Amino acid sequence: MSAYSSDPQLNVTDATGNGVEVDVATNLLSGTVRLSVLWTDQVFLNPDDAERVAQALLRAAEHGRRIAKGRRPRPDNTATSD
Repeated sequence: MSAYSSDPQLNVTDATGNGVEVDVATNLLSGTVRLSVLWTDQVFLNPDDAERVAQALLRAAEHGRRIAKGRRPRPDNTATSD
């Protein structure tokens, strides 16, 4: 099982039609955000898809902040579980 949860609202592929995909995911344990370009090292996006990726990153950032906030250590070095 992966610790990462992909954004289900994001469905973006390369504008050139070569099948490259973009994925934005949040680590459910630490709150870090992963941006992946699958199958290559670059992706070309049309303006609408670029905006969708930006929105997915913003959603993931907020989700990550909520996760990280719940895991911040207390002064006695124990993690919170709010």
